[in-house]
Amino acid sequence: MPEVSLPIQVPSEDPKKKKTQEKGEDEKPDDEKSKANGESKDGEDLSEEDQQLKNELEMLVERLKEPNTELYRPALETLRTLIRTSTSSMTSVPKPLKFLHPHYTELQKVYETWPASEDKSLFADILSVLAMTYSDTQPRGTLRYRLLSAQLSSKHLSEPGLWGHEYVRHLATELGEEYRVRELGEEEDVTEKLAEDEKEKFAEVEEKPKEKPEPIGSLDDLRALSLECASFLLHHNAEPDAVDLLEELEIVDRIVDLVDDNTFGRVSQYMIACVSLLPPPDDVSFLRTTHAIYLKHQKYPEAIAIAIRLNDQELIHQDFHEPANPLMKRQLAFILARAQVPKEWVLPEDSEEEDLVDCLSNTKLSTHFRAFGKELGVLEAKSLEDVYKSHLENRTTTTNVDSARGNLAGTFVNAFVNAGFGNDKLMVEAEEGNSWIYKNKDHGMMSAAASLGLSLLWDTDIGLSHVDKYTYSAEEHIKAGALLATGILNTGVRTEADAAMALLAEYVENKSVSLKTSAIVGLGLAYAGSAREDLQALLLPVVADDEVSMEVASFAALALGFIYVGSGNGEITGTILQTLMERDSKQLDEKWARYLCLGLALLYVGLQDATDAIMVALQAIDHDAVSNQAQVLVDMCAYAGTGDVLKVQTLLHLCDEHIVPPKEKEEKEKEDKKEGEETNEAPVKDDTFQALAVIGIALVAMGEDIGSEMALRQFNHLMQYGEPTIRKAVPLALGLVSASNPQLPILDTLSKYSHDNDLQVALNAIFAMGLVGAGSNNARLGQMLRQLAVYYHKEPDCLFIVRIAQGLVNMGKGTITINPFFHDRQIMSRTAVAGLLSTILAFTDAKSFILDKYHWMLYLLATAMYPRLLMTLNEELESFPVTVRVGQAVDVVGQAGKPRTISGFQTYTTPVRLGQTERAELATEEFIPFSNVLENFVILRKNPGWESEDKMDI
Repeated sequence: MPEVSLPIQVPSEDPKKKKTQEKGEDEKPDDEKSKANGESKDGEDLSEEDQQLKNELEMLVERLKEPNTELYRPALETLRTLIRTSTSSMTSVPKPLKFLHPHYTELQKVYETWPASEDKSLFADILSVLAMTYSDTQPRGTLRYRLLSAQLSSKHLSEPGLWGHEYVRHLATELGEEYRVRELGEEEDVTEKLAEDEKEKFAEVEEKPKEKPEPIGSLDDLRALSLECASFLLHHNAEPDAVDLLEELEIVDRIVDLVDDNTFGRVSQYMIACVSLLPPPDDVSFLRTTHAIYLKHQKYPEAIAIAIRLNDQELIHQDFHEPANPLMKRQLAFILARAQVPKEWVLPEDSEEEDLVDCLSNTKLSTHFRAFGKELGVLEAKSLEDVYKSHLENRTTTTNVDSARGNLAGTFVNAFVNAGFGNDKLMVEAEEGNSWIYKNKDHGMMSAAASLGLSLLWDTDIGLSHVDKYTYSAEEHIKAGALLATGILNTGVRTEADAAMALLAEYVENKSVSLKTSAIVGLGLAYAGSAREDLQALLLPVVADDEVSMEVASFAALALGFIYVGSGNGEITGTILQTLMERDSKQLDEKWARYLCLGLALLYVGLQDATDAIMVALQAIDHDAVSNQAQVLVDMCAYAGTGDVLKVQTLLHLCDEHIVPPKEKEEKEKEDKKEGEETNEAPVKDDTFQALAVIGIALVAMGEDIGSEMALRQFNHLMQYGEPTIRKAVPLALGLVSASNPQLPILDTLSKYSHDNDLQVALNAIFAMGLVGAGSNNARLGQMLRQLAVYYHKEPDCLFIVRIAQGLVNMGKGTITINPFFHDRQIMSRTAVAGLLSTILAFTDAKSFILDKYHWMLYLLATAMYPRLLMTLNEELESFPVTVRVGQAVDVVGQAGKPRTISGFQTYTTPVRLGQTERAELATEEFIPFSNVLENFVILRKNPGWESEDKMDI
């Protein structure tokens, strides 16, 4: 019964009383007044129509209380019709629900008295809708009555969507809550959510003490209902809600049967966007579901992109052979070649399909790249002065231009700037007897000879003839450089001749350490990602051999890591683990141990949980420093590019520990001895693993934009409060998280670090600037580096790295990228990750590697180098210029309608250069691309409807 408010005696001076007396109104109870004036109880004016509706609803409620059962059905039918046909604005409750709200508890009691029947089922259905207005006090009432209605009815209930969108959303929310309660026991107390003044009202509503209601319906019933709700949501432009609902009930794979031609695209986009935010194994489940959707709708490029992300050999093989169109197969072959997927996964070795083999082997990459350079007008070789622009440096003092260190820097700059074009003036086109090699000393000669491989990158025909003459040199360093060059120029390209194997294999058993390591590293670069068994048989004995030095064993492990990257090969894993356990402590103390660990870690790039057994084995290694390094490297490689927040937190915890540096330790010991105290403290713990953990944070976070931004903030804290070893690694992490993607905040941060008091930090920051701007020709970065060249003109080490960074920024004259993400940043190249990591690892101890005689390790970046281009091809796979729009990529996931996928675009004619955050789309409908992403090589076909459209226009 409605409460009646008693009349209140108001003092005569109250202005309200005066006002009522003036109007001549009698003092009556509030609800009597409201009835007389046609107002609702809360004082809201009701129109005649609303008052009529309210009276009708109250009359129907009274009928349901009467003993005459014949009145029930018509009353319920009328109630259902009134509720369904009611309209309301977006911000107000439908009027029938509003007017029935006070009667909800009465109706519940009436419902309990009815016997089971079809009428009771309909009653429960109506109560389910009314329960939406009581959801704050009686949890999951909507779902409860919906399930009761289904149990009582012999027929199939009407679809939930007939009650409206809000009802379905409410039901979806309660389904998720109910499932969590049943499966995970996450029951929550509703009163905790209520404010103090609401709790009393809640206590009045709940007359009975709170009892846990028995669950209605099975889990299968919940899932069946969720599928009905998801189907409604999909057909009413609420694809994200449908996916979220099925994910909560752990049946997201069932969405494959629900999507149609209109909805599958938006569902797939949303699911792919969710992957980096999900914990394992849900992320893999989402990818496999999306793959099934694409395959069902014959979207083969999208499907094979996901198969590559999953690194699933069977799926890749299946997707490749699914399309009947030979042109589509070639397009898929280009995508596989970009990802460096072994061609044996999709074609037998003796395959006679030459066109497919050419596409899978990247055979024509060099030809297309040079044609691209010609179109852009950058074919002509650049000199060192073109890069340094010394006339802009405003240098007051002059340095010896022909110094050995300066010439060595020139070697690398020349190689990086002219990479892939094969026409530089210092090496390839040098006059006879005037080669740049002889302007270098000792190991500088090795780097100079190896630079030929970078200049002639991907050109396996002409390249070998240029390199060959140096393999007969009497000078061992030149010969070693030539072997390395052979491996570099074959990076990312496969040939029938298999020249790298033929030329390098014989040197693996050579007694000379430099020739042996060059051949081993050369094989690793040339066959990165190929997973060839003959190379395993060749290199694995070198890793296992106790008599070879740690340097050779580590390079052999690294080469195997490159070749089998992301494969999880058990035999190689076992051999490297055995080597780590059997080598004596002095050998493991050497700087090379980290590369032995990296070789192991590269085998598990992207494999996530597959590393559990390996992590346990690594903990058993007696040498703590190596054990810690190996664990961090394996862990971070396994989750590379996943954006896994928990893994980032784990790595951050490793950076918490404060380890006393050796110098401070020695000083402390001396002081203790002076005081006559005995020192029984434990030996100093090696802190290299902390530097690796910092790089690991960048490696895990770089695949996801939000995670990358959060990582930048963490790096800022680590730089302020971290130990020296952590501070040295922070710039390298910044370089990795934004490789070939020069963002202004990162450039400014690195510029600040490049003037740090600690020269190691400054040196790494300068190299990181090169990584961030690699292949971008960024003018602002070029200016920063010229200023640094002046600032450090008396510091030979820093000046050397400044020159290297200048070479990287101008890499391939602005046409080459080292970012591991491609195909609209959806796929991560495992070979690129391997190249970046192995180079960055050398800078964790730059004095022992890059600034010593191992500067040639900068060439390990070759596996990450790839043209940043879009080239459209016709059906004969020849370059075919068309107009395209290129602009900044826009995230359109979950947006309504058909929003533009690019912003601030400009129109060009292919081939065009694409930035890391840019996206392209065809500017004409005359052609249809075979790939959904316009990047790398895209085959076009004529639009069959184009000519008829032209005629219609005419």
